[in-house]
Amino acid sequence: MVSTYLDYSRITRDLRSSLNRVAQQPQIAREAQYYRENIDRVKTVDAFLDDYRLYSYAMKAHGLEDMTYAKAFMRKVLESDLKDDNSFANRLTDERYRNFAQAFNFSSATAVAQTSAQQDALIGLYNDRINDLDTVMRQEMAYFGAAMDLVTDVDQFLGNEKLRSFAFTVFGLNPKTFSYTEVRNALTSDPATLTANQTAAKTRLTEASKQLTDLGARDTALAQIVSLTAQLAAAPDADKPAIQTKIDEQNAIVTDLDARLPPRDQAPALKTQLSLEVNTLARQISSLDIYIQLASTFNFNADGSVPAGEKAISDEKKALLNEAYVFLRPGVTPSGAARLTGAGALLNKEYYEQKIGSITKVSDLIADNRLLNYIITAFGLPSATTMPSTVENILTSDINDPESYVNKYGGEYNAAYKKMLAAFNLQTDGTLPAGKTAQDADQMKTTSDGYMVRYNDKSDAEDEALVKRFKLLIGTMKSVDELLANNDMKKFMLRAFGLDNEDLSSRTLKRILTSDLNDPRSYANTLRDERYVKLVKAFNFNPDGTLGAPKLAQSEADIMNTAKAYVIAKSRFGTDEEKKVAKVKAQEEAKYYTAEIEKIETLDAFLANRRLVDFVLVGSGIDPGTVKTEYLKDMFTSNLDDPKSFINTDPNGLKYRGIVASFNFDTDGKIVRGEAGQIQTRRGLITTVDLYLNQSLEESEGADNGGVRLALYFKRKAPEINTAYDILAETALFQVIKTAYSMPEGLQNAKIEAQAAYIERVVNIKDLQDPGKLEKLLQRFTALYDVENNTDVSPGLAILSGSGGGGVSAETLLSLSQLRAGGR
Repeated sequence: MVSTYLDYSRITRDLRSSLNRVAQQPQIAREAQYYRENIDRVKTVDAFLDDYRLYSYAMKAHGLEDMTYAKAFMRKVLESDLKDDNSFANRLTDERYRNFAQAFNFSSATAVAQTSAQQDALIGLYNDRINDLDTVMRQEMAYFGAAMDLVTDVDQFLGNEKLRSFAFTVFGLNPKTFSYTEVRNALTSDPATLTANQTAAKTRLTEASKQLTDLGARDTALAQIVSLTAQLAAAPDADKPAIQTKIDEQNAIVTDLDARLPPRDQAPALKTQLSLEVNTLARQISSLDIYIQLASTFNFNADGSVPAGEKAISDEKKALLNEAYVFLRPGVTPSGAARLTGAGALLNKEYYEQKIGSITKVSDLIADNRLLNYIITAFGLPSATTMPSTVENILTSDINDPESYVNKYGGEYNAAYKKMLAAFNLQTDGTLPAGKTAQDADQMKTTSDGYMVRYNDKSDAEDEALVKRFKLLIGTMKSVDELLANNDMKKFMLRAFGLDNEDLSSRTLKRILTSDLNDPRSYANTLRDERYVKLVKAFNFNPDGTLGAPKLAQSEADIMNTAKAYVIAKSRFGTDEEKKVAKVKAQEEAKYYTAEIEKIETLDAFLANRRLVDFVLVGSGIDPGTVKTEYLKDMFTSNLDDPKSFINTDPNGLKYRGIVASFNFDTDGKIVRGEAGQIQTRRGLITTVDLYLNQSLEESEGADNGGVRLALYFKRKAPEINTAYDILAETALFQVIKTAYSMPEGLQNAKIEAQAAYIERVVNIKDLQDPGKLEKLLQRFTALYDVENNTDVSPGLAILSGSGGGGVSAETLLSLSQLRAGGR
């Protein structure tokens, strides 16, 4: 028989070729093909467990062949939530079960309207847009002021969309439905002429409305006559006189109306005509209100030109427009009211400080709503329930009188009542003392400071409530139709992307949200507006409107697994204190990775963030300093299923298959969305197939020589070994160390701590992560294996095949199991 050392060296000299040889064996190739072709069809644990070929293939791949019969047990493993430390799989001391559950997605719903990252991004956009309103508004006002000074004719003004939009916002004109001709005519008309036209329209509206009312009254009277006549015929003689009187009254009404109205046969057509005319006149009058304001604000001649030596709008009118724009600009609160920005608050402050000096009695103060609302806000009183009379009672209280209003009322707002009273100098009769003003400089400052702090409290509270409601409801959405049917949700997302003024129908929004952004011909892409692309990216809807899997660079399960691998890699060695410190730092880095990887949209974006790349490499046991970005790109753009691709021909490609498979990039570097309900990610599939090949290689090569199988198994499991107890926990791993270092037989029956101490003396566990040092250990093992085992059936083969009695004693294994269980 060829020596164990030579057999092992032959196999590992080109491990890829050895694995390819196994993969080409008919039985293994058939099973792999069946697994690849059918695993995506499985949607439930029951379907998986019922397909013996799939189930047994996966069990063998993960080294759990001997547990294939235990379906009830494995169901609990597969249904475990790996994010929960107390879940069934996480409580088992054998990591194989956790790894098995990790290869599937049965415990998590991959179809979700938004991931936490998408939700945070959307809410962030909403908040940013609110925060930017003031800046944007100031920019628009500055542009309007400067650009209007350059306007020389009306068409130049109306042809500039930004100028037109600014003015239309103030005057309430719809920029999408306005009549260019009507607006131009208004701007070049004399306001007096427009006023006269409006007066004529109002007169005609009154006449038409009166005639329409009379026609209706005649119809009502005629109907009454018919009804009363029927009653008269059926009524007792005693009641007939009263009914006849009513009929006579209705006949008199009809006679009077007939004299003033067109013949009855013309009434239906006339009513239709009048109804149309009334509606048209009402719209015309409303438009004329706007047109009169336009003509009065802007300065254009009848031919559309700006008068010589003048501007299209005076500085005074410009200032008035700016103020109106601040209070009217689209930027509404969740309740639908106009949102007050910093610019608006400053205008209110300026108005207050200009007006308060002229106030001489409390009635003047509360009669001005702008002043009243200012002080109510400044002192933090509830605007909805604080009446003018409340403010009057506060400001006319005597602070020294225990029975006065400010000392008896207010409840939780009593302190605010007293602060408001202290900020004014009014007497109990509501007037000012001689020589006093309503507020001195310090009192005015107190009031204004309070206002500037509190002016947006209500809007902020509404925003906070809206965000909270959005977070609560988005998790309940099962389709795009449900999302669009909820007006609050729809308004929230549209505001976030600056689309709230685009008049988008639900049908159009559905077409946008169900677009495939990888298809340049999809609806969202054809709109050529980045806002729509961002909107699509914020949600996960399939083309039919149902929930889809998140379009992430990594699935949520793979993100969690990558993060865990990194934390383990960074905190696996050192003293207890060193490991504790390292673990805390690693967990912080894992938070960064978890948050940032969900924002990655392309392979190039991922590779450009070396912090993310290094995180993945460290978690996979690869030194980032030895890996160049271009090399990684070649790996990621390889076809994992093509034996001739770079990743499958490069000498180190085997180390990168799991990494590449854990990401959802296609060969072009774009993210490919997984199928909703898919129970195994690409990483899970590749890992399962690769593990199956490794198991098959170890099994076939070790059929005649158990030492080869032991060495191959140890080589595969070495990256997962963190302590001496991990070696003691698996008989096969322990057999390699025992043989390689000629461990005394008597030590097998010693206490578990003594055995661990021995292993730690002869093996530096950290060296097992070094490929060169690991290879030397396995060369030592394979050389000594033949010396120690001169039997036809080696102990190594017996261990891995589950037969024979060699290895760690049952008592030792029991002690180890209890030790590991207690340490979790």
